[in-house]
Amino acid sequence: MQFVAFFRNVNQGQRGHPSTADLLTAVHATGATDAFAFRSNGTVVFDSGDIDSVAGALQREQLSGREVFVRPATFFESLMHLKGSPLESRLEVTIFDSETSLTEADADVVHDAERRGRCEIVESGAGWALVLNHSERQSNGTPVVERIIGGPATSRGLSTLIGLARQLDP
Repeated sequence: MQFVAFFRNVNQGQRGHPSTADLLTAVHATGATDAFAFRSNGTVVFDSGDIDSVAGALQREQLSGREVFVRPATFFESLMHLKGSPLESRLEVTIFDSETSLTEADADVVHDAERRGRCEIVESGAGWALVLNHSERQSNGTPVVERIIGGPATSRGLSTLIGLARQLDP
C-alpha cells in the first residue's frame, strides 16, 4: 500500500535542511520500499505493508529534529473535488497528529486568525485541516493550527497535493 510522509519544516537543498537522499535513506531504513520524493518540501511517497512500524520509526528518527506525519496515499482522494476551484491557490491542507482533532479547538484562536485576515479553517478531521488563506501566496495554516493544538503541524498547498494525487494515479 502507498503512503506519504510529510516531514515538517523541510526545504530540501537549503543549507541546514535534510537532503532528498537523507529523507529517502530514513524512509528506506524503516523497511519501506519504492520511496521517492515529491517536490522539494519534505514530501516522500513509499510502499509498506506495516505502516505503524514505518511511521513510528520515522517519528523516532526525526531528521534534524523535524517531525513527520504519515498518511495513506488515498487520503487525498477526498480533496480532489476542490481541483479547479477558484480558491485552489489559497487553500492548503495542514497535517498534524492523527489522534488530534480541531472539533474542540480554542474558539478564541480560530476567531483571532479570522479577525486578522490571515486564514480560516474551512473543514477538518482527525489529524488534518483544510485552511483558506485570505491572501494569495500565503501559508498560515501551520502556525494557526499549531497554536490551536499546542503541537507540531505541517502544511502543503492544495495544488501540491493535487499534483501528487495526479502522479500517484495518472
